[in-house]
Amino acid sequence: MRILVTGNAGFIGFHTVKTLLERGDAVVGIDIVNDYYDPTLKEKRLEILEETARKTGSDYTFIRANLADLDAVNEVFRKHSFDRVIHLAAQAGVRYSLENPHSYVESNVIAFTNVLEACRYAEVPHLTYASTSSVYGANTNMPFSEHEGVNHPLQFYAATKKANEMMAHSYSHLFKLPTTGLRFFTVYGPWGRPDMALFKFTKNTLEGKPIPVFNHGNHTRDFTYVDDIVTGVIKASDQIAEPNPNWDSDKPDPATSNAPFRIFNIGNNNPVKLSAYIEAIEEALGMKAEKDLLPLQPGDVPDTYADSTALEEAVNYKPATPVKEGVANFVAWYREYYG
Repeated sequence: MRILVTGNAGFIGFHTVKTLLERGDAVVGIDIVNDYYDPTLKEKRLEILEETARKTGSDYTFIRANLADLDAVNEVFRKHSFDRVIHLAAQAGVRYSLENPHSYVESNVIAFTNVLEACRYAEVPHLTYASTSSVYGANTNMPFSEHEGVNHPLQFYAATKKANEMMAHSYSHLFKLPTTGLRFFTVYGPWGRPDMALFKFTKNTLEGKPIPVFNHGNHTRDFTYVDDIVTGVIKASDQIAEPNPNWDSDKPDPATSNAPFRIFNIGNNNPVKLSAYIEAIEEALGMKAEKDLLPLQPGDVPDTYADSTALEEAVNYKPATPVKEGVANFVAWYREYYG
């Protein structure tokens, strides 16, 4: 298949494109490669993708462009036809959305509108896109289920991703564009983002600096290893979304529709306390971390726990990487990459 992957210089996008190339798909990747975090890391990921394409003999094209630029997006769809679109580009980060909400409007709302419009007119068979566990916001009934409402986001980032889900549904309904949204739960692993806890904790511990432990380490996260995420993303993309024949408008299910629309959680189904996560990092490093215990930050969700039953049943998604193993893999990569 020929697949468009947006955000392919990003953490999850990089791993997704690499896996697609290794299985023999033709891939077109788009990324603006901005400086939200170290662009050097993004450029190195792009180098590896070029190398993977050479080794596998797969067809790979990288386009450096801003998805908020409608003309640039239309030009990509004019030059290429796609069997699938996997939209992973976004302005990520919970706390950054408190400082710079306009970047989230550009990257998460305007850019997604451009992608939806392009998919509509190109009659793309299936659009799969990234959402987030953050949409559950003030919900406390766990494990979080896609079949419950998510109307109380706690940060602007989550609000933009919730908007993406609603925008996708409108296109599925109006234009019969099959769409699948995936709510990612705390993705981690090699080549991860420097603004995420695992990266910061590893860096600070190796440098002998204290690590900021918010909520005194008491909140839990459904940490999900990147390889498991990528497997789920590709399996979901392969299976085109279809209308739910049993959907009842008197009791509407938020995760499905009478349009070709689906929402899935994609997590590890095994929440871990932040304090235990830090212990796994210390074990992998062979060093103790100095902890700076702090209160919960504004916009933070105390706990996340995914019910991934629907995705397991739909595409046989089964996360297989324990946190200790995944953290050890990241630490090994970090030490090799940064010497």
